[in-house]
Amino acid sequence: MPLLKSISQKMSYTINTKQFASSIRKHALQMVYKCNASHIGPCFSIADILAVLYGNILHVDPTNPRQPDRDRFILSKGHAAAILYATLAECGFFSVNELDTYSTDGSRLNGHISAEVPGIELSTGSLGHGLSVAAGIALALKHDNFTSRSYVLVGDGELNEGSCWESVMFAPMRKLDNLVMIVDRNNMQGLGRASDIIDMSPLDRKFLDFGWAVRVIDGHNHSQIFESFRDIPFEAEKPNVIIANTIKGKGVSFMENTLAWHYKSPNEEQVRLALTELLECQE
Repeated sequence: MPLLKSISQKMSYTINTKQFASSIRKHALQMVYKCNASHIGPCFSIADILAVLYGNILHVDPTNPRQPDRDRFILSKGHAAAILYATLAECGFFSVNELDTYSTDGSRLNGHISAEVPGIELSTGSLGHGLSVAAGIALALKHDNFTSRSYVLVGDGELNEGSCWESVMFAPMRKLDNLVMIVDRNNMQGLGRASDIIDMSPLDRKFLDFGWAVRVIDGHNHSQIFESFRDIPFEAEKPNVIIANTIKGKGVSFMENTLAWHYKSPNEEQVRLALTELLECQE
């Protein structure tokens, strides 16, 4: 399994991030199945982004998760906890065996992101707060003269929250070009298609008008994901947003673009079929 790279190596793109993504999808699938939990669809839509981010971009150290000059990453859509826990375990922040305790009594691996877990910066789950905290972190990093960056991944449905747009206005005023927001643009919320609930289109134009530097990518194309992270800052003194067009449930054909997999838990036969597809993707 991949190991995180040092600051001097982090842009080398030598890790097989497609295998990494397949591995964390398998972990998340089994975690959700064992405890009869939900949110496997939103987990799968961001697996490729997390694989590239943790495999080749972030300056973090599993042996010293709180080092002052580390990059910070916040998963604001905290219901996708299983996939981030799987990522951190594969990177060595804690034992992979602990994934078996996910969402069980007494486990620190809660169903929504918990800051008790090594490598987690912020407990999340109540949507609309991650971007505000990430912007504050970016401001503090600049104040303390660190070159580190503050990354936050939000859902497109989450952008319905007004608190997000307060931060969208704040960040350009403070010239936070060390802030990186990734939007998981899978166009599905828990109760329907995002465009049918509150249509955010054209999302790229909105961010441009608020003074952000924008990149729109295929959120499952590892080369595009890597190149976008590599090119940050997109423009000097502007916060960066990567709008990643994704597919909910990506990687398992019967889960893709199917709303039910926001809350539905797979049965034994569905897990078997899904693992077969994920193994094929890894080859």
